Amino acid sequence: MDHDLAPSDSPPTYRDPDPFTVAAQGHSFSLYPHGEDRLAALIDLIGSAKASLKVLYYLFDSDASGTKVRDALVEAARRGVAVEMIVDDFGNDAGAEFFEPLTEAGGTFRIFSPRWGKRYLVRNHQKIAIADGTRVMTGGANVSDHYFAPPADNGWCDLSVIIEGAVVAKFTEWFELVKTWVESEQNGRVNHLRRLRNIVRDWDGGADGEDSAVRLLVGGPLVRQGHWAWQFRKDLVTARRLDTVSAYFSPPRSFRRQIAKVARRGEVRMVMAGKSDIDAAIDMARLLYKQLLKAGVRIFEFQPCKLHMKLLVVDDASYVGSANLDKRSFRINVELMVRVEDAALAARLRELIDHMEAASVAVTPAWYADKATFLNRVRWRVAYWLSLADYRVSKLGTE
Repeated sequence: MDHDLAPSDSPPTYRDPDPFTVAAQGHSFSLYPHGEDRLAALIDLIGSAKASLKVLYYLFDSDASGTKVRDALVEAARRGVAVEMIVDDFGNDAGAEFFEPLTEAGGTFRIFSPRWGKRYLVRNHQKIAIADGTRVMTGGANVSDHYFAPPADNGWCDLSVIIEGAVVAKFTEWFELVKTWVESEQNGRVNHLRRLRNIVRDWDGGADGEDSAVRLLVGGPLVRQGHWAWQFRKDLVTARRLDTVSAYFSPPRSFRRQIAKVARRGEVRMVMAGKSDIDAAIDMARLLYKQLLKAGVRIFEFQPCKLHMKLLVVDDASYVGSANLDKRSFRINVELMVRVEDAALAARLRELIDHMEAASVAVTPAWYADKATFLNRVRWRVAYWLSLADYRVSKLGTE
C-alpha cells in the first residue's frame, strides 16, 4: 500500500546531515544522522576500547553490517578487552550461533528474556555500546544494514549519539543492573517482572543528582513515577514549544492532550513517518492526527525514506534515545532516553528537524479530511490496537 501523499508533493533529493558535536553541561555530544557515519563511529568506538566494552541492543542482524560489528567485538576480546553483550531474544535475528566466535574469544553473550511467560511481551528496546566506562554510543539505531544504508537505498533515517562526560558512569551502572536481571532470568528467579519494575522505579539517572542537567532516564513495564515519560510529561505541563521526530506514534490519551495544550499556548511541530516497512505504523499515527491538527499542531510526514528517529525537544530540554511516542515505549518496553537541559543543544537539534521538515510533506486539515474515509479509519483503528500485541504478531514499533 502506497502511503506517499502525491507525486507532485515529492521533496527534492534528500541527504542526511554530516555529523556534528555540541559541548553542553560539561559533556560532549557527537551526533550521527547519517547511516554510514553511524556504522563507522560504532566500529571506531569498539576498535579504540582498551579495557571494557558493554553492549546492549534490541536488534542485531547477521548481514554485512552485523558481521562487521561482531568481528570488531571478537577482535577486541582477543586483544584482552572485557566484552559483555546482551541482545533481546526477539530482536536477535542473527541467532545465538552467530555470536559463538565472541564467546570463544573470551567475551560473554546473553539473551534478554528468553523464557516464555507474562513477561515475554516486555522487550529490551535499548541500544547501548559503552567503551572503557568513558564513552557511550546510544540512540535509535540497531545493528543491521537497514540502519546504516543511505536514504537513496531506503535505509532507516535515524540518529545516534556518542556521549563523553559524567553521565557515562550512569550508563555503566544501568548496564550492570540489566545484566544482573538477565542473569537471574536465566537462573529461573521468581517475581522476575516485579524485580524489573522495581529497578526502573528506583532508578536515579542524574550525573550530578536528581536535578542534574544531563540525565539517563529509563522506562519499563507498567512503571509511572521514575519513568522517562514521567519527566517528559512534567516538561510538557509548562512547555511553550515542542518539536518531535517519531517513527511510531500512538501515545496514551493523556499525553496527546498535553501536546494539544502546548500547541494552544505555544508551538508544536511533529515529524512523522511517511514511509515504513510496516504500513500499519503509519496507519496508527494517522488515526490520531485529527485532534492534534484541531489544536494547531503542525504535522509533517517524512518522505525520502523509512523513518526511525526518536528525538524530542521541549523548550530547552532535549531527549535522545530508544523510545518512540507509542504505547509500548510508554508502558511495556525497557527503554532509555538521555535528557539534556541546554539551550544551545536544543537549538542545534531543532536545526536538524528543520532539515527534515524541508524534506517532508505538510499534513493539512484538507488533506486529512480527504484521507479519513470510513474504510481508512477502520484500518487505522485496527493498526492502533494491534500496536500493543506481541511483536511476533504485529511487529509494530519493533525497532
